[in-house]
Amino acid sequence: MDKLDELRAELLAAVSDAPDADALEKVRVAVMGKKGRITDMMKGLGQMDPDERRTFGAALNALKDDVATALDGRKAAFETAALNARLESERVDVSLTARPDSDGTLHPISQTIDEVIAIFGQMGFELAEGPDIEDDFHNFTALNFPPGHPAREMHDTFFLPEREDGSRHVLRTHTSPVQIRTMQSRKPPIRVICLGRTYRCDSDMTHTPMFHQIEGLVIDTNINMGHLKGCLKEFVEAYFEVSDVPMQFRPSFFPFTEPSAEVDIGCSRKNGELKIGEGDGWLEILGCGMVHPNVLKACGYDPNEVQGFAFGMGLERIAMLKYGIPDLRTFFDSDLRWLRHYGFGCLDVPTLTGGLTR
Repeated sequence: MDKLDELRAELLAAVSDAPDADALEKVRVAVMGKKGRITDMMKGLGQMDPDERRTFGAALNALKDDVATALDGRKAAFETAALNARLESERVDVSLTARPDSDGTLHPISQTIDEVIAIFGQMGFELAEGPDIEDDFHNFTALNFPPGHPAREMHDTFFLPEREDGSRHVLRTHTSPVQIRTMQSRKPPIRVICLGRTYRCDSDMTHTPMFHQIEGLVIDTNINMGHLKGCLKEFVEAYFEVSDVPMQFRPSFFPFTEPSAEVDIGCSRKNGELKIGEGDGWLEILGCGMVHPNVLKACGYDPNEVQGFAFGMGLERIAMLKYGIPDLRTFFDSDLRWLRHYGFGCLDVPTLTGGLTR
């Protein structure tokens, strides 16, 4: 047994003194390999008598376990050292400044929508919405468009394929069908704004096949043109953030209102710059009028009991006037340079108390 103790001390010292993983592997092979020292001693157990084999075999197995444990521990130490060296050489300096990210901006149309909703919401209007694809009744008939009206022609309106019953739906040419659906679904009093996309066969600097429109509708008893004028004056002054904007109503014609008017606001165009609220010039911004009795009847109302007014304007147009955007088509070009120039802070929510634009 003394020899085994001496051998244990010798082998453990060889494991401990191995300078690297390769030297440690050589020690393992010399001790535990097929021709290793402990392996040879294990082979000699068969030549001993049973009692001696039992005693010596137990001691030899204990020696083998001690050496194996020492080898595993030394190997793990080399592996840990190698990993630490690799981590040190491949270290990433997380203290470096991150690459700058560009800030996103809000599209002028989205900003204008928020501004308009804030203004009319303060005046007691609620938002009403409807489908982009409309039937003939809601888009034309209920709005007092006669069968021969140009709006029913292919060159003005996007018609969808003919249906089984022979009718043809359209991409709505205005948001007025939302007014019809609102009047059909509730009783007066009504005070809503209808906002959304509209579609017409037109394209130039001031027209696009798709654009956004905002319309207002008020239905109640004893409503008159004075209420309409007061409502629009409040809106114009709040939206353009100019007090006491000159305004004039010019007689016009719309199938769904009677009487009808175009609304002009005072402006100046000195040195190529448009300024709202000053000067001796005039600028048309919207159309309006008292709701036609035929429209009221189509929605099941009695024109002798209720009256109302309606108005409508293009969101892109009023955005162009307020923010000096010269071409309507650029709203839909998806040009990031344009958006960075005209865009708004996405967290800068417009309110009448805090200011619509900053």
